[in-house]
Amino acid sequence: MKLKNIVITICVSALIQLPVFATTIQEAVRGAVKTNPDVLAEINLRRAVSAQIDKAEAGYLPSVDLTIGTGYESTDSPSTRTAISHKKISSNRNEASLNLRQMLFDGMETSNEVKRFTALEKSQSYNVYGVAENTGLQAAEVYLNVLRWQSLVDLAATNLDAHESTHAQITLRSERGVGRKADTDQSQGRLALAKANLLAEESNLQDQETTYLRVVGDYPVNLSDPLFSTSAIPETQEEAIAKAIDNHPTLKSANADIESAYAQYDTASAVFYPRVDLEIGATANNNLNGIDGHDNDVTAMIRLRYNLLNGGRDSARRIETAYLINQAAEIRNNTLRQVEQSVRFSWNALQTVKNQMQYFKAHVDSSLRSRDAYLQQFSLGQRTLLDLLDSENELFVARKALANAQYDELFANYRVLNSMGELLHNLAGQLPQTALPVSDNN
Repeated sequence: MKLKNIVITICVSALIQLPVFATTIQEAVRGAVKTNPDVLAEINLRRAVSAQIDKAEAGYLPSVDLTIGTGYESTDSPSTRTAISHKKISSNRNEASLNLRQMLFDGMETSNEVKRFTALEKSQSYNVYGVAENTGLQAAEVYLNVLRWQSLVDLAATNLDAHESTHAQITLRSERGVGRKADTDQSQGRLALAKANLLAEESNLQDQETTYLRVVGDYPVNLSDPLFSTSAIPETQEEAIAKAIDNHPTLKSANADIESAYAQYDTASAVFYPRVDLEIGATANNNLNGIDGHDNDVTAMIRLRYNLLNGGRDSARRIETAYLINQAAEIRNNTLRQVEQSVRFSWNALQTVKNQMQYFKAHVDSSLRSRDAYLQQFSLGQRTLLDLLDSENELFVARKALANAQYDELFANYRVLNSMGELLHNLAGQLPQTALPVSDNN
């Protein structure tokens, strides 16, 4: 039994000493991109569009139809009435046919349909890219918010400790007859407020952890503070805008939609050309049209079909697709404006919080010095309890503002990267395979 206890002790000690691995923001972003339903939905839509390319390419290949039938036939025709019986002829009809049709020319309809769906596949690939980028930004935001509220909980706990210490001093002075009961009551009220603030921050932290679970797919455990390199941020706003115009997936998707609209217009023009097919067929029939015996044939034909009048439907369709090109172009122009706006908003947010940072730090330093000085003066009777509690609350507010600003600055950097379409390259290291067109994957 002693040996067993020793072994158990050693095993438990080993487990306790195992290193606890921290979750990095890169891991959180990669996990969100891989498992988030919004990204997976776009990936499946992209695969569906890829299948449409195969469907369009089927127009290049021959089609083969087999028909087999058997049944009853009753025939009353000039040929049956010239027979001796002068009656309708009933027979057991059997028929079989095999036909092959190969398109030789279809007005470039098939080739333009392939171009259209290829452009749609490219557009949807960039949609996957864009949704993955935005999901990555959400993951970064919830990751930072969990860390933010963990920090705020710590600050609220520190503030509560300070109020408990002050309240203990006030209570002791009151018990010794040095302090006043009003001071004790006021200290008790501030202490209750500090406890309420801690509970509020803890509740906010639980909300952020729940949001993290929804976006990332895992519960946040042992998150580590991210180390951000500012080398990924351009030096000027104009450089950021230029990168966004070159790289942003939403803008690339809009450009691909214009390509698709042009191909759709060319497809609509195909009906103004004749269609030429090679058709090879063979039939094996028996007892047709009241005539006993076999009726077989083999054909090899080149057939031209050309619609001469369709009530203006084809012309209207071509005009419709021309307007769809203009629509796609205007959507692209609007997307361009939105991309530039996003960069400017993100850049302004980053510069604002960077400029504010020194003042938040100065506020904390000043509040800390004031609190320490008020604490000494209160001990000497030179400051009132209200002065002391106000200085403690001022320090708490200043520290909260600084903590929020630090996480705001981190998130603002990620916003700038996202507005340029480069967040995943910097955080996830790679894009989902379906986030790039087939031509870019090869």
